[in-house]
Amino acid sequence: MSKLLNVSSSPHVRSHENTQNIMMDVAIAMLPATAFGVFQFGFHALLVLIVTIAACVLSEYVFEKITKRTCTVRDFSAVVTGMILALNMPPEIPLWIPVLGSVFAIVVVKQLYGGLGQNFMNPALAARCFLLISFTGKMSTFTLDGWSGATPLAVLKSGGTVDVAAMFFGKIPGTIGEVSVVALLIGAAYLVYRQVITLRIPVTYILTTAVFVFIFGQHDLTYVLAQVCGGGLIFGAFFMATDYVTSPITPAGQIVFGILLGVLTGLFRIFGGSAEGVSYAIIISNLLVPLIERVTLPKAFGKEGKKA
Repeated sequence: MSKLLNVSSSPHVRSHENTQNIMMDVAIAMLPATAFGVFQFGFHALLVLIVTIAACVLSEYVFEKITKRTCTVRDFSAVVTGMILALNMPPEIPLWIPVLGSVFAIVVVKQLYGGLGQNFMNPALAARCFLLISFTGKMSTFTLDGWSGATPLAVLKSGGTVDVAAMFFGKIPGTIGEVSVVALLIGAAYLVYRQVITLRIPVTYILTTAVFVFIFGQHDLTYVLAQVCGGGLIFGAFFMATDYVTSPITPAGQIVFGILLGVLTGLFRIFGGSAEGVSYAIIISNLLVPLIERVTLPKAFGKEGKKA
């Protein structure tokens, strides 16, 4: 009987998963998009991936050694940050630019705020936005088969037409990891199967964006499909918006978060000067997560409601 009355500190239910396992699953899920990007864009794209990941890991190791903190490079979070940042890079980007972005992501956005779990926005996306503002020309130059060209969404915004099938399979200019919807969906299916993510945020985000661009853009199915397949929406919805640290933990909050992401992305794409908008939508929404969680936090069991 005495054994039944033993009390332990919370949490009382613990998962067998740890940070390293989760980060490894995310890294594995990005491999199809990574492989396709290297296959399509060539050796320089592979160099960008290797250099960016190495720079992220080294930045974390050096900073933690200098500040005498516990070394966390083995949890694979720096590797995941490096992969996400690299896959958001143009394939012919000079290598020093993603290296600079890696240092910014790890040191400024992650470590200066206390390390993993304390950062207020996605480090990789914050670094990408920093690089977009600082080096707009180089970050907006995309090549495919030896020639430079605009992304499909940029063509669409200027009044041109696009091949949705090519966007779905990936035969388009763009960043290394965003071009193939098929490869990204394979990785997303792996994350769902492994229960690393749920579909609340990604599905709400994608549906809200589709509805927004249909209402305020063009009432055309091809146009809507192009908006969904392009601009890194699929990549952002499944791999970046679902980041544990910078997304809401409440189910209702995740729905609100997805709607906010979709509205912001639609605003940037339809009414803004940029044809993309996913990165800015996610980091702005990251800043509002504490407010979303506060509003959507469920009442504790047995909590007395307000009297009329």
